[in-house]
Amino acid sequence: MTQFLSLADAVRQNLKHGDIVAFEGFTHLIPVAAAHEAIRQGVTDLTLLRMTPDIVYDQMIGMGLARKVIFSYAGNPGVGLLRRMRDAIENQFPRAIETVEHSHSAMAQAYEAGAAGLPLAVFRGYKGADLPKVNPEIKSITCPFTGEELAAVPAHRPDVTFIHAQKASRKGDVLIEGIIGVQKEAALAARRVVVTVEEVVADFKGLHPNLTILPNWTIDAIAVVPGGAHPSYTHGYYERDNATYLEWDKISADRELFAGWMRENVLEVGPEVFAKRVEGLRS
Repeated sequence: MTQFLSLADAVRQNLKHGDIVAFEGFTHLIPVAAAHEAIRQGVTDLTLLRMTPDIVYDQMIGMGLARKVIFSYAGNPGVGLLRRMRDAIENQFPRAIETVEHSHSAMAQAYEAGAAGLPLAVFRGYKGADLPKVNPEIKSITCPFTGEELAAVPAHRPDVTFIHAQKASRKGDVLIEGIIGVQKEAALAARRVVVTVEEVVADFKGLHPNLTILPNWTIDAIAVVPGGAHPSYTHGYYERDNATYLEWDKISADRELFAGWMRENVLEVGPEVFAKRVEGLRS
C-alpha cells in the first residue's frame, strides 16, 4: 500500500547500501531532490541505472556513492562532459567505478523486459556496432521461428526506482503530463518504487485517464517535493534552468569547487530549497 512520507523517510525506508537503483527521467521530470536526499543520507556502493546520466549522477558519483553505472549516453545535456564521472573513471577519484555501456534502445528494452518479469530483452540492434566488444553482457541469439540473429541483454530489475511526477491523488495514483522516457517501465521493473510529486490532489477528475501512468498499488512511497525536478523541468510548473547546466560544467571541473558547491547546495540544505529555487521559474 502506498505511503505518503517525507522525502527523508521515503529514501531511508527504501534505499539501502549496495542497492541497484534507477533515478529516471528523460530531460523532463528528473528526480533531483530524491538523488540529493540519497547523497545527504550517504547511501553507498550503489549500482546506478539510467538511460541518460546527467548532472545528478555526476553529483552522486563525485560524492562517492556509486560503485557501478549502467547507462547509455552520459553527459551534461547541451554542454559537454560529466567531469566527476570522468574523474572517477580515469583517476579513481573519489573511488573507482565500473561502467557498463548500452545503447538507448537496449536500456529501454531492458527496463521493459524487467517490467514484464522476463530475464532478458531481445531486439534488433548492435549490428555493425563496437559496443559488444567492450560489453560482455551483449549477446546474440537466433530466433527459433525465423533464424534471424538478434541482440539480447539482461533485463533491468532495480531494487528501487525513483521518479518525479506532477501530481498524486489522495489514494496514491500518479499522473504525468508531457514528455516521458522510461519512468513507467523503470518503476514496474523495480522491487520498490518512490515517487516525488509537485502536489497531491483529491482525484484526477476532468483529466485524461491515460495520464495516470502508475496506479497506487505499484508504488511504495510518495513524497511531496515542490520543485523536486529542478534544474530539469516539470511541464506545467516550471521550465528547465539552463543556466544551472552551464554553471555545472565549471563547478564540476574543479574538485574543490565541486565539494564546496555540494556542501552549500545539497549537504547543508533540505528539500525545501527546491521550492524556493523554482519560485522565479513559475512566472
